[in-house]
Amino acid sequence: MDSAAPLLATPALDPGLQRELLAAVEELRDALVQLTCTLVSFPSLMGEEASAQDFMEGLFRGMGLAVDRFEVRDTDLTHLPGYAPPTGHWQRHDNVVAHHAPRHTTGRSLIFNGHIDVVPVGAEALWSTPPFTPVVRDGRIYGRGGGDMKAGIAAYVTAFQALRRLGLQPAAPVWMQSVVEEECTGNGALACLARGYRAEAAIIPEPFDHTIMDAQVGVLWLAVDVHGRPAHVLDVKQGVNAIEAAFALYRGLLPLRDAWNRPEARHPAFANNPHAINFNLGRIRGGEWPSSVPTRCTIEIRCGFHPGMSAADARAAVEAQLARTASEDPSLAGATYQVRYGGFQSEGCAIARDLPMMKLLATSHQAVRGTPVQWMASTATTDARVFNLYGDTPATCYGPEATRIHGIDESVSIDSMTDVTCVLALFLAGWCGTEKIAS
Repeated sequence: MDSAAPLLATPALDPGLQRELLAAVEELRDALVQLTCTLVSFPSLMGEEASAQDFMEGLFRGMGLAVDRFEVRDTDLTHLPGYAPPTGHWQRHDNVVAHHAPRHTTGRSLIFNGHIDVVPVGAEALWSTPPFTPVVRDGRIYGRGGGDMKAGIAAYVTAFQALRRLGLQPAAPVWMQSVVEEECTGNGALACLARGYRAEAAIIPEPFDHTIMDAQVGVLWLAVDVHGRPAHVLDVKQGVNAIEAAFALYRGLLPLRDAWNRPEARHPAFANNPHAINFNLGRIRGGEWPSSVPTRCTIEIRCGFHPGMSAADARAAVEAQLARTASEDPSLAGATYQVRYGGFQSEGCAIARDLPMMKLLATSHQAVRGTPVQWMASTATTDARVFNLYGDTPATCYGPEATRIHGIDESVSIDSMTDVTCVLALFLAGWCGTEKIAS
C-alpha cells in the first residue's frame, strides 16, 4: 500500500477499524514474508505434498482453529460433475481445511482457498538459485511456487491473523482450504465440495496482479497414442514413423483452435481477446532405437475452450478434428492412434461483476491501492470453476504480482503480496463482520 495515498473508505467498514486493520497487516509484513518462504521450502510437487500439508495442519492448529485433514480419493469423486481422471495415485495425498466458528453469526460465510501443489521445476541448472531454497532479493521472493500460489496462502492466513491482532474475529464461519491437485485436475477443490464445504463467497489468491477474475476458459488434457510401422533406416519408406505422425496429428488440431478463436465463436468475456483459446503440445515420448523407424509415440496436449461449452462437447470436437486429419493427411497413411484422457476435464465459467462479493472486493482493492480495479478474463483455468459451477458458491481470484510462474526463477513481489493481504483483510472484515474475541 502506498502510505502517501489518501485512505479510501470501504463502505462495509468503520474508517477507524480500516486504518487499524491495514496497520496490523503492515506490522505482520515480516511474518508474511517468512511464512511464504517457509512454504516455498517444501517441494510440494504432485504426490509429494504431505510435508507441506503437515506444516499447514500444524499452522492452523497453532492458530486455535478446528482442522479437517482428509485424503483426496477417486472413489469419492468419480460420480461428481467436474471430476477429472487423475494423472497418478499417491499416498498421503490430503487436503487440509481450517474452520473458524463465530460465537454469533451476524455476517456472511467465506472460504479462502489455495493450492499447495506446484508444477515441476524444469531444468534446475537454469535456475539462479535452487528452486526450493527461497531467496529474498530486490523486494521479491524467488522460488518455485512462491507466486503460484504459496504467497496467496500466506496472504489469507496473515489477513486472518491481522484481524485477531486487533482482538477481533470474523462474525461468520470462515474456512481456509489448502488443497492438492489444482495444477492437473482440480479434484482437490472438488473433494472439499464432496466433503460438504459451501459458503456465501470464496476467494482464491492466484497471482493475477491485483485484477479480479470475471471469467476463465475451460481446459482439456488428452494423450494421443500413435503407432506406426517399424523398419530399418536402410529403407525408411517401408516404415511409418510414429513420431512424425504424432506431430502431424497435433498440427491437424490447430485449425480447430483457430476456429474457436474467431470473433463469432468467442464467449462475450473474451470478445476482445483474439487468442484466448490456446492448444499446447506439452509432452512427447516415443521411439525405440536411433536406427529404427519408431513404432510408437505418445503426445500429451492441453486444449482450451470457451465457457458455455461442455467438456464432453470439447472432447467430441477434438476427436472429430483428429479423425478428419487422419483421413485427409496423406502422411498419416498407415498410422493408427488412440485418444486417452487424464487430468483436466474442466469447463469454463463467468462470474458476474455486480455480485455483492465482487463489488466489495473491488472497493477493498481501491481502498488499498487507490485505483479502480481491473477485470481479468483468464485464458487458464483455476479452482474457481469448482465453486461457481458445482458448489453454489460465487468465487473469484485476486492475488499478487508474480513473474515466471511455471517457468525458471519464479518470483513474487513482497509489496504486492502485502497489498493483497490488506485487501483480503478488509474483505474478510467487511464480508463476515467482526466480533470481539472472547477473553
